[in-house]
Amino acid sequence: MGDYFWYLMMFFGGVAAGCINTLAGNGSSITLYFLLDVFKLDPMVANASNRLGMMTQGFGSLPSFYRNGNVQPRRDWFIFSLLIVGAMGGVTAALYADGNAFRMVYKVLLLVLLPVILIKPERWLRSTDVDFRLPKWLLVPVCLGLGFYGGFIQMGMGVFLLLFLVLGARYSLLDGNALKNASTVAYSFICACIFAYFGLIDWWLGGILALGQWIGGYLGGYFATNYKNAGVWVHRLLVLVILFAIVQAFGLLGYIF
Repeated sequence: MGDYFWYLMMFFGGVAAGCINTLAGNGSSITLYFLLDVFKLDPMVANASNRLGMMTQGFGSLPSFYRNGNVQPRRDWFIFSLLIVGAMGGVTAALYADGNAFRMVYKVLLLVLLPVILIKPERWLRSTDVDFRLPKWLLVPVCLGLGFYGGFIQMGMGVFLLLFLVLGARYSLLDGNALKNASTVAYSFICACIFAYFGLIDWWLGGILALGQWIGGYLGGYFATNYKNAGVWVHRLLVLVILFAIVQAFGLLGYIF
């Protein structure tokens, strides 16, 4: 009975993670909790198995973004391509490297990210500036670096990418989320294939999460594209996600409770 209870909890955790990832990011903090702390998977296997849900949540959310006109291949192809190339390098590194250094970088970035999100929140509610173009000397290394991070460890990637797209590339939250989800589907598929080739995916646990995250992705995409003030709520969710991630990353729950 105990295992079935945790399987059910992981499924609903996948639903929550899929919705959070679609609208903001860092839902992997939920999925990796189940894979690492509840079911005690090897960190490499957990990292690999987590990619199945990252892929299916995009399948759930992208149709809503496409119907709403937020998916623009002609506009987004260059950033999309750079993220994929970076992710291929990241997943290759993940096969051989220790992720502890990246986890430390992740903690530091969270502390930097919170005030950036809170200061001038109106910046997050703009429409996409279709005439703005970042210089390629900045765009290329940043996108390759973000892709590499996503391929390597994924956790927090959605938040960092959304930050760059909205505040750096001047996308709207909806358009940024659409591009974020499209690129996540693509590089997660590549990562999953590579990890599967090396036999690192737990298909049962990863499959439960993938089903939950597909449903969560659909719900998140539907909400984002069908509610007038969705951008405001997405920004608020983003703030909560970052606060939770900081509390979790620095082990502050024991001090709070």
